[in-house]
Amino acid sequence: MKSAAAPTPVRKTRFTEATIRLFERTIPDPFVLAILITAIVAALSLIFAPHASVPKMIGGWYKGFFDIFTFAFQITLVLVTGHAFAHAPPVQRMFKALVSIARTPAQAATLTFVLVAVTSFFNWGMGLVVAALLAREVAKRMRVDFAWIVAAGFSGWVVWASGISSSIALAQSTPGSSMNVVQKLTGAVLPFGETVFTRFNLVPTLVMLFAMPFVLAWLKPRDEDAVVLDTEKHPDAPLRKRPEGKLSFARWIEHSWIGSAFIGAAGIALIVLTQFQHIAFSGVNAVIFVMFIAGVILHGYPLAYADAIKNAAKQTGSMMLQYPLYGGIMGMMDATGLPDVISHFFIAISNAHTLPFWSYVCSLIVTFFIPSGGGHWAVQGPFVVPAAVALHASVPATTMAVAMGEQVSNMLQPFWAAPVVAMAGVGVQRVLGFTVMTFALGLIVYGAALLIFI
Repeated sequence: MKSAAAPTPVRKTRFTEATIRLFERTIPDPFVLAILITAIVAALSLIFAPHASVPKMIGGWYKGFFDIFTFAFQITLVLVTGHAFAHAPPVQRMFKALVSIARTPAQAATLTFVLVAVTSFFNWGMGLVVAALLAREVAKRMRVDFAWIVAAGFSGWVVWASGISSSIALAQSTPGSSMNVVQKLTGAVLPFGETVFTRFNLVPTLVMLFAMPFVLAWLKPRDEDAVVLDTEKHPDAPLRKRPEGKLSFARWIEHSWIGSAFIGAAGIALIVLTQFQHIAFSGVNAVIFVMFIAGVILHGYPLAYADAIKNAAKQTGSMMLQYPLYGGIMGMMDATGLPDVISHFFIAISNAHTLPFWSYVCSLIVTFFIPSGGGHWAVQGPFVVPAAVALHASVPATTMAVAMGEQVSNMLQPFWAAPVVAMAGVGVQRVLGFTVMTFALGLIVYGAALLIFI
C-alpha cells in the first residue's frame, strides 16, 4: 500500500494544476487577506466615494468593527454546535452504518457526497465535519484514493449556502440582525419561502445532487494509482469514556445523564411551546438552539458535550479574527457612500432580469478574497441590494445569487477545505485537484438557474 505522502499521478487538467499553483503563490492567510481588503476598500473610498474623509472612514470602520459582533458569534456557534453534534456517538454510529452499505468506491463516493450535501443543507458546520468523518470511514473499509473520497465529501458542501443554515439567507430572515441589509434598505425581512425554498434555488441544488456522482465516478483514479489513508500517521481520535470506580460528587455530576436530560427537556419544551404561543423561533438563533439541544442530548452527559465544543472551537480562530475586520469594511463603506457608487455600475450593466446573474458572477470573484459567507455579504450585500431596488429586480434572487456564488467558489478556496483535510489527514492541494470539477459544474448549473428561473 502506498503512503498518503507518496507522489502519484492524479487525473487533473492543466487548469486544475494552474489553479493550485496560483493559490499557493498569491493567496495569503485569510486574516492577512482581510487586512489587505480593508486597505483596498479604504483607498477606493477615498478615490470614488462621495462622502469620504479620513475621520468618516475611521469612525465608520470602528463602528462596523463592533456592530458585527452578534452576528459573528451566531455564525461561529452554527459551526461549533454542528461540529459537536456530528461527533456525538449515536450520530457517528449512524454514519458508519450508512457507509457500510457501499460496496464499490463509486458507490462510496456517491453516498459520501449525498450524505454531506443533505447534512450541509441543514447545517453547514456539521457538513464540514461529516465530510471528513465519512471519508475516513470509507477509506478504512475499502482501498480507495483518499484525496478523491475526501473531495467527494467536500463537494457535498457545494450546496451549503442554498440551505437553511446559509449565513446570508439566515441574516435576511432574522429581524434586526446587523447583517440584514435587505431590511435596512427596504424594511422587509426575507423568509425562507422567498429565498431557500424557491425554484431558482432548489432546482439547481437537485441537479447538483444527481449530476455530481457521475462526475466523481469519472474522476476516480485507477486502483494502481490510489494513495490510501495512512492510519499510522493519521489515527482516529480516542473515544471518550466515563471514568470507572468511586467518583467525587463533582466528577459524578459531570458524567451523569441528569444535566443533559434537564437541558434537553427544557429545550424540547420550548420548541413545543413555539407551536402554541407567539414565541419568536426562526432564523439563525433557531438553528443554533436546535443543534445545541440535540448535541447535549446525544452526547449523553454534560462533560462529553463540553469537550466536544472545546474541540470544535479550535476550528473558529480564523473566523473570530476575520469577522470584525469585515464588519469594519461594511461600516467604512456605509459611512462613505461607496456602495452607491458600485451599485450604479451594476445598474449600468444589468436589467431586472440579469442583475441576479451578474451578482452571482461578482460573488464568484469576491469569494476568492472573502471566503466567509457572512463576511462576504457584509461587503457585497450593501451594493447589490440597492441595485436590485433601483432596477426593480428580485431582491430575494439577488440575495441568493450572492450565496450561490459563495458556495460554488468555495470548491476552489482553501479556507474551508483546510479544516476538512486537517480532520481527515490529507493534503489540501490534492483535494482541490478534484473539486475543481465540482466548481466547474456548479458554475454552470447555478448560473443557468438564475437566468432561466428568474
